[in-house]
This record gives sequence, C-alpha cells and structure tokens, in this order.
Amino acid sequence: MASLLMANGITKSFGERILFHDLNFNIDESSKIGFIGANGVGKTTLFRVLTGEEDCEGTLVKNSLLRVGYMEQTPPDAEDITAFDYTLSVFGRLLEIEALLENVRSDIENGRGDVEALVRRQDSLNNEYMRGDGMVFRAKTRSMLLGLGFTAEEVEYPLSKLSGGQKTRLSLARALLGDANLLLLDEPTNHLDIEAIAFLEDFLISYNRAFIVISHDRYFLDKVTNSTFELENGGLVAYSGNYSVFIKKKEEALEAAKRKYENTLSEIKRIEGIIEQQKRWNQERNYKIIDNKQKSIDRLEKDLSKPFEQNEKIIFRFPPSKRSGNDVLFARDISKSYGEKVLFKNAGFEIKRGDRVFLLGPNGCGKTTLYNIIKGTVRPDSGTVTRGVNLYEAYYDQSRSDMSGNKTVIDTLWDEYPKMVQTEVRSALGAFLFRGDDVFKTVDCLSGGEKARLALLSVMLTGANFLLLDEPTNHLDIEAREALENAIKDYDGTVFIISHDRYLINKLATKILAFEGDTINSYYLNYDGYMELKARRSAPEAKTEAGEESSAKLDYRRKKELQGSIRRLETKVGRLEAEIAEGEETVASLHEEINGAGSDFEKIMELSAKLEDEEKRLDENMTEWEAATEELEKLKNME
Repeated sequence: MASLLMANGITKSFGERILFHDLNFNIDESSKIGFIGANGVGKTTLFRVLTGEEDCEGTLVKNSLLRVGYMEQTPPDAEDITAFDYTLSVFGRLLEIEALLENVRSDIENGRGDVEALVRRQDSLNNEYMRGDGMVFRAKTRSMLLGLGFTAEEVEYPLSKLSGGQKTRLSLARALLGDANLLLLDEPTNHLDIEAIAFLEDFLISYNRAFIVISHDRYFLDKVTNSTFELENGGLVAYSGNYSVFIKKKEEALEAAKRKYENTLSEIKRIEGIIEQQKRWNQERNYKIIDNKQKSIDRLEKDLSKPFEQNEKIIFRFPPSKRSGNDVLFARDISKSYGEKVLFKNAGFEIKRGDRVFLLGPNGCGKTTLYNIIKGTVRPDSGTVTRGVNLYEAYYDQSRSDMSGNKTVIDTLWDEYPKMVQTEVRSALGAFLFRGDDVFKTVDCLSGGEKARLALLSVMLTGANFLLLDEPTNHLDIEAREALENAIKDYDGTVFIISHDRYLINKLATKILAFEGDTINSYYLNYDGYMELKARRSAPEAKTEAGEESSAKLDYRRKKELQGSIRRLETKVGRLEAEIAEGEETVASLHEEINGAGSDFEKIMELSAKLEDEEKRLDENMTEWEAATEELEKLKNME
C-alpha cells in the first residue's frame, strides 16, 4: 500500500513549552485513524502542521499525489451565500467548466471565433465534466447536507442565518465532498444528532480513501477506524485496531513495560549485590569483576525508563442527602406545539427511583423542551407532570457550564459548599480530574471542557436525588467522560439525561425514552438493545410479543413503515439517477469511439455491440426510474 505521508522527528514548541516531541508515523492509502488524547495536548496543532498552516521541526515526506482535505472546527464567516451554494463551491472546477461551456456555446451560436476549434474545445470540456461527476455533483451535495441533518429549507438559508453548529456541519460536508485522498476531520460528530452521526459512519465505513479523525466519541471511533494514534505526554504511539482494541493493547503494553522495568531493577539490584561481595574480598581479580559488573549496570540504567503511570482514579461518592420515594415522576398525556409544529402529543412515561433514563431523538424534535417541562420552566399545552415524594432535584445544561469569574477552582467550589473540609473538596475535584495546581486556576482561565467539568461536579455535590443533565459530555475529552460515567454509575439516585453519546448510553442506560413520530415511547434497554429492537421492528415479518396490536399502535407502525418506504425509494431514485448519468456518459463515449474508428470494421462491430448493451441497460434504468418516481409520488401523497 502506497504511503501518502511520512513524519520523521516532528517537534512543535510554543516558547519554552514543548507541545510534542520527536513524533514518527506513517499514513498510507488505507489508513482509517482515530486520533485521541486529552484536550490541549496538541491534536489540532498537529493537524495544522500536516496541512502546512503551522511550521515545525522535523520532516514531512509527502507523496506527490497527496491531496489533503481539512475539516476545521472554526465555521466560515457569515456571507450572503446559501448553505447549498457554499457547500457546492467545493466543486470549483466543475462550476468553472459550466461557465466555460456556456461561453463556448454562446460563441458557437453567434459565430465568434473558429467554429471547429470551439467544437473541439466544447467536446474536451464535456468529457472532463462527465469524468468529474458533473451530472450528479449537485444531487450529491444536497444528499450530503440532508444526511448531516439539514432540512430542505435550511439548505437554502444564507450563511448569516445559520448557527455556529450548522456552519461547522457545512465545513464537514465540504471536506467529505472534496477530492482529497487524506481527510483530516476535527471532532466531526460535534453538532450532529444520532441519525446524522450514523449517516457519517456509513459514509466513512465505505470511504475508500485515507482519513484521520480527532474524536472523543468512542462508539464512533469503534465503528469507523482501523488504527489509533494517541498523543500523550508529548509523544505519539500508534496502535493497530479501533478504540476498544487500543484500550486493551495499551493496558497490555503498560503491564509489559512495568514488568520489564521491575525486572531490570531486580537485575541491577542483583548485580549490585555481586559488586558488594567482590569488594569484600579485595583482590585484584575482584576489581576486574567489579569493573565489568558496573559496566553492565551502566548499560541497564541507560536503557531504563519508568513507564508513564496512568493518573490514579480517585473514587469519590456523591450520595443523595435523602432518599426519594419509589415513584419519582409521572408524565400523563402531555403535548407541546409551537405554532403548527407539533413536537409531541399525548405522551406518557414514568421514572422510578434508581432509573438512569436517556432521552433520544433527532435535533429539533423537542428533547430540550421536554427537559424544560420536567424542570417546570416550560408549561405543556396539555397533560400533567407529577412528582413523587421527597424529591430533591438538580439540573445541568449549557447555561450552567458557561461559568466565569476570577475565583480559583477550589474557592469556587468551597464557597458553594462551605461545610466540606479541604480534603473532601480536593478529593471531589480530583475525581473530576482537577489535580495538583489545576485547582488554583481561575475560572476565567479554564477551557470549555474544564468549565463543564466544574459545573457537573457542582451539580453532583448538591446532594440531589434526581439529576437532570442536558448533553453533559459536550466539550469533555475521553478521560473526563469516563470520570463522569464513574460518578453516575456509583450515584445512588435517579438520573434523566439528554445525550448523543452512544457509548455513555450503552454503559449507563437502564431505560430509554425515544421520540418516535410525534410521541415518546419507553424501553428498558441500552442503546445497542434499542437499535436491535428497531431493526427487528422494521423487518416485514416483525410481530409484537402480545400478538395483536391496538389500532393506535397499528396506525403508528403504518406511518413509520410508510416513512421508511419513502426513504428507501428516495435512495433508489438517487442511485438510479446516478447510474443513468453514468450510462449516458458511457453511451456518448462509445459514439465518439465509433465515429473515430474510421474504416476499422472489426472495431466498429465490437464497439456497436457494447453500445447496444449500454443503451439497453440505460433504457432499463430509465424504466425502473420512472416506476420508482411514480411510486414515490404516490407514497408522499399518502403521508
């Protein structure tokens, strides 16, 4: 497999601070690399080194055919250009050819210039246009934007009307649609809901070029990568395998390094014993042995390196101050609409003490609205939310994590909980990864992830027995996510969480509330179990355990099946349109070859047979396309 890029001795410093040192790695055409490491270790900086935006010490050896595509986290500046046109601009050459073809056509029609030369120019441009997917690049662009979570209306919005998250998704779409053979993706799952992440996963799984992806989404990394780079303590280690394989291999490597270190220390101690013994005998030959043994010790000590210890995990309990009743919350027949948009109607569910409930659904379906209804800050249009006895609630959302102030981390927490002793405060901070001098940073100097950790810790310390957390893992790196997981897993209360973090859901969920259509359904499953259930239900032979279904359930299923049929037909129509465009290009090419064959009768017969086959296939695709579009129109009228 050809190498695309080789890094030798890459070192990057900012002043006296060495961000990373002597990095060596290779990227080939089949590389699908997950790039992990704590926030701030230099992952994005290394990306900028690879693109040439940052200089460095060391050498980068690049294949002459290397084309790097970079998905940045920084959104584009707002302009009076639509989301669709901005994304489409990645096909700059195709757009340029369209303009050139229009000019050539105009020149031919108006008799300007050498007509024969203009026709040849037109043919050349047409051929290049066809080879570059000119017939389908607009459809591909629209499909990509819809897959990444844009609605048909949002695709036509000007950039000035889009949120920062939507602009970041545009950067991702442009990177995925470009002609790069090495993609650098920086946190691509940020701002995507679960459905859009699944779309991205499917794209990358079938992507036949190389990519490196920075991500803290462990479920995503497991699905799409075949190797892992970890940047830690200024060095980079490469592992074959996805994230879960990496974790296992890293633990094995650390254990092996510890054994080697301990064995070397034992060997040094053994040789030192021999030296002491030889010294007691005090003969000339003994000093020769001592000299020889000391050289052995020097060699062992030269190669002796203590393996980096993992930060010790601090166990800190967050017990509720009082126990709630078994019945924590009942929602009955609640509905909520904004204008003509119905978020949900007649929805009902219950939460019991000890439940770890995760609320799932696409962006814009009403998850945060439901969260706020449960909090009591938004009133439902109808229905009731009833709380159980002895309930003490605490909330975490984005506004809470937007902290500021010139107090230190430890003082901020201590002022909020003055009854805690210093050891308790330091232990609590350590459990949420504030170690050593980190506790003396001022809040204003904290990163987004550090502020989120401090806010989450503050919520966990309230003593509440019912926690409501809205996207708690946003801005957190993998180590911080694991710290939060451990805290919630050991928490002896009830938790209600909105999250797109499927790894977190899989690990912690005892119950899932899922937005399905305009209602909310309950499942005592983790994420994988829920997805398996959805897959079984979408199968034609799927039956309920009860055998017979109520009319309401049948209506809901028919609606979901109809929507699924529409999606499948839309996919089929898109595929057929791409095949038709490709077929038309092939037919046009064969006509040109026949015309250029002159009097070579044998070649003309061979090409004519191929042309007949291609035209037959094209006719079949056209017939199938017409039937599919007709059926699609019927189904859409049934919605």
